[in-house]
Amino acid sequence: LIGIYDDIYTLDFKLKFIFQIIAAKIIIDSGLIVDNFHGILGIYEINRTVAQVITILIICSIINSINFIDGLDGLAGTVIIVFLSFFELFSKYSSELLGLTIIVISALFSFLYFNFKKNNKIFLGDSGSLFFGGLISIYVLTILSNNYYIVNQFDINKILFVISILSYPIVDFTRIIFTRILAGKSPFIADNNHIHHILNRRLKSHVKVLIVIFSFQIMIFTILQLIF
Repeated sequence: LIGIYDDIYTLDFKLKFIFQIIAAKIIIDSGLIVDNFHGILGIYEINRTVAQVITILIICSIINSINFIDGLDGLAGTVIIVFLSFFELFSKYSSELLGLTIIVISALFSFLYFNFKKNNKIFLGDSGSLFFGGLISIYVLTILSNNYYIVNQFDINKILFVISILSYPIVDFTRIIFTRILAGKSPFIADNNHIHHILNRRLKSHVKVLIVIFSFQIMIFTILQLIF
């Protein structure tokens, strides 16, 4: 709802961030929370309060990272590859989210068809990117929960698996936030310094930018299939 409102009227980023925190708290209260680091940095179970803060940061970061990468026609295709990675994992190790994942992938392929049209073009907008970011955060929390097992020897690598799936959005989000802060700007005021903007300026071709980003995402996807 916030995404739809923002697409029509443009919402102040501070208010948008507050609503993201509220949505994150609702997700946490539903039972999805990162309260175990599975041995990463020697950390296992963590305090409930700390776990809630970390989970809120994870959810808000994922939502905004997906929102940030939607800057060129076709880049929503990177979200398809993210969901394909989830699909492969859920197909092998089962999940009640498998059916929903198939629906989402089908919807995204349909969206891309109209996203590339010259006439009657549609865009993802904040209503789409915030929705998919929120959905991906739920997928991530599901995988990282103590109740979801891949196989024993890979349990500690669940965090690595998630980071790998979201590597492109995470890198772009982290880079742009630090770049804006170091420049004395608000990290949430839009500019033209995202990875896709830089590639577009250097390659001078929308298609080439998509090929580079898609190739990176597909490479990560392929590596994950070999490992898991």
